[in-house]
Amino acid sequence: MYGWQEKRQAWKKEENVNDGGTMNKRLREYGIVIGHGTPGPRNKITDVPGVKVGHETVDTEQNKTGVTVILPCEDNPFRRKLTAAAYIHNGFGKSQGLVQIEELGTLETPIALTNTLNVGLVHDAMVDYMLECAEKEGFSITSVNPVVGECNDSVLNDIAHRAVGKAQVKAAIRSAKEDFEEGDVGAGKGTVCFGLKGGIGSASRQVELGGKVYTIGALVQSNFGSTRNLVIQYEPVGEQLTDGSMDFKGTPLDRGSIMMILATDLPVSDRQLKRICKRAGVGLSRCGSYMGHGSGDIVIGFTTANRIPSGEQEQMIPLTILSETLLAEVFPLPAEAVAEAVLNSLAAAETVTGYDGTVKYSLTDVYLSKKYGKGIKI
Repeated sequence: MYGWQEKRQAWKKEENVNDGGTMNKRLREYGIVIGHGTPGPRNKITDVPGVKVGHETVDTEQNKTGVTVILPCEDNPFRRKLTAAAYIHNGFGKSQGLVQIEELGTLETPIALTNTLNVGLVHDAMVDYMLECAEKEGFSITSVNPVVGECNDSVLNDIAHRAVGKAQVKAAIRSAKEDFEEGDVGAGKGTVCFGLKGGIGSASRQVELGGKVYTIGALVQSNFGSTRNLVIQYEPVGEQLTDGSMDFKGTPLDRGSIMMILATDLPVSDRQLKRICKRAGVGLSRCGSYMGHGSGDIVIGFTTANRIPSGEQEQMIPLTILSETLLAEVFPLPAEAVAEAVLNSLAAAETVTGYDGTVKYSLTDVYLSKKYGKGIKI
């Protein structure tokens, strides 16, 4: 057993921590609040009604990887497409399906996240899933645009052994729910963020417009950032981790990737939604990212308002569009939600040992538990 594992087991025993569930807290449980906006009841992307998230994690000696699927609505998105947009801050990525979103402004499948070399296999599984849905509902599909995002988890995962396929995608879809796990689960099992253990994180913000409350939720797959640049609520945490006072080797360059998924129920056009997506980058900057050369920093957004029927019989489709001036009240929300989602992905993750013995420590182990409560010393 590695030394950190022995220390962690001793800490669990002393603190009476139950191994049966996630041990690490989310950011707000440490009293850290990002921004001034109001989160939804779960503070997750699933605060947007109809949205669910499912994971399937592959955790073996050889593989630390998985798949995460975001179901954008309760019904079939192919028959009633969702208004959607995408924005690429830095394009070092291998995503599929973004070209059609850019052209048509609609989303017609769930969104799947996985590792770089599994994109094609997950795309194939998503095609199967959509064909099965169509068969059950009694209609045919001759073209479909699955959306798949990725991060390269090869630091901890033997990525050439492509461990995510149809069985894993279907299991993730079956497990989809509103109160989903965060941290090193699903597509976040093997990711590394700011030199620490990254993963899946989520957060949400709400805004009242015209007497009605709307929600913007974010989900991230975090795998980016230079350790020394990490900032948590304006505190230079990365500099503390890399100042030589502790035996901690971080990541010197800002590279990797991050997938950012934004969901909302705001009645916006795809053009307005793209403007909202652009503000996700502000959230990355709040955490200390410079969106480096080797990073794929990609945002995919959709709204559950303004659904678009797939049939050709509708010659006119009525839409409700938010006044452009009100976007000023909306723009801070995705920035705050993305920043908190990134930090939740770090806070919720456990320390993980990769296939070749590489250890990536959780933010909880190296910082949060020491500053805000009793924790192990590495």
